[in-house]
Amino acid sequence: MFARLPGWARQHLAALRILLVFTVVVGLAYPLAILAVAQLPGLRDRADGSIVTDAAGRPVGSSLIGQSFTDATGRPVADYFQSRPSAAGDGYDPTSTSASNLGPEDVVDTFDDPRTSTDDESRQSLLTQVCARSRAVGEADGVDGRRPYCTVRGVGAVLAVYHAGPGFSGRVTKVVSVNELCPQRPFLVTYGGVPVTCRTLTDDIAAGQRVLIRGDAPARPAVPADAVTASGSGLDPQISTAYADVQVARVARARGLPAARVRSLVEAHTSGRALGFLGEPVVNVLNLNRALDALAPARRQQG
Repeated sequence: MFARLPGWARQHLAALRILLVFTVVVGLAYPLAILAVAQLPGLRDRADGSIVTDAAGRPVGSSLIGQSFTDATGRPVADYFQSRPSAAGDGYDPTSTSASNLGPEDVVDTFDDPRTSTDDESRQSLLTQVCARSRAVGEADGVDGRRPYCTVRGVGAVLAVYHAGPGFSGRVTKVVSVNELCPQRPFLVTYGGVPVTCRTLTDDIAAGQRVLIRGDAPARPAVPADAVTASGSGLDPQISTAYADVQVARVARARGLPAARVRSLVEAHTSGRALGFLGEPVVNVLNLNRALDALAPARRQQG
């Protein structure tokens, strides 16, 4: 029957048969087979998203995806352990999983000039983000929030140093604190014998030599790195044991619990190194906060 069809028609029928076969195999059989494998014991929880529910059966999050524990205004709730910062969308968005793509040389903030633009294009540098987060954690948890190359206000301690000679040679003629916009007072009074000024929107920062000031911060900051930097995915559900330890006193005080009791909960929700040697011990923040709620309800609720 098909032999009597024109050549072009036989080719189209062959292509249609291939399309149908691959639709069934790749579009139906393969996904169903993967779904069946994912429902095996030990895999089902992860495949279904590890959804965590409350006593009423309502979903409150996923044990595999981080989330914020903030009030209606976006401020961290003192009763809860806080997660690692996230650069995924507006935070912990699995549809926008990503990093900030900012590198170690990103140390100069961008200030938008409202006289020339209607859109606010101001942007904090990676250094200032780290400084601001460290200061905030230090104030919230009662620890030393100082970090090298950060000002006491929580911005990057960076100067633009201008010289009289060509390039960056000759005597210093002008020094600008690039991350402190006027009329702020610069974090440093003088540099190289020249008074330090705050930055104005007309300053040509690129023309100055970039100099970072370390300051008197301890070599090993009290606020751990995962408290001030976002992960590559932006979805980490865990924090380091060091960051959890920093928060114990604040959470215990907010909930009216002994610090030793809260610390024991942290230990109970700490996972060791993968395969015994990969990575570092971590604490699942959502599971830990749920255990806290079961022990002593939060005095202030999340937004």
